[in-house]
Amino acid sequence: MDVKLVNPFIDAFTTVLPQMGFPTPERTGMGVKDKNIESLGVSVLVGFTKEIRGNVVYNMNEETAKFIASTMMMGMPIAAFDEMAQSAISEMSNMLTANAATNLAALGREVDISTPSLTVGAGAQIRISAGQFLTVNMDLGGHVVEIDIAVE
Repeated sequence: MDVKLVNPFIDAFTTVLPQMGFPTPERTGMGVKDKNIESLGVSVLVGFTKEIRGNVVYNMNEETAKFIASTMMMGMPIAAFDEMAQSAISEMSNMLTANAATNLAALGREVDISTPSLTVGAGAQIRISAGQFLTVNMDLGGHVVEIDIAVE
């Protein structure tokens, strides 16, 4: 897996979220997994095509998802992970992946992204790759988001 193709996703996370009022994310772990992801509770899959093909999944528990949704909605309290909160998480995933696509374009790699697909439910299995993929854990003020990146 070429790190030049993975770094744009990590850079998007560390650049975009602070601009939206989030604490500066810190990378707390990294590893390699095979084929499937086990959802932590809320997972958003975004595909990408053209010169680079693959998927990225933003995987988090429901409390982290509610924290992110609340921050995106200017601090509005989120009691339940309802449609509005789900929409906010999907939009965040779209913004992050679009920024990563822009970063890849700066490297001379044209990329189109798909519409985010949100899954709710801890333990759900999500197929991200036919082989191995990279997992990066990012701490967002005490809330962990796992970024799973599969690039072909």
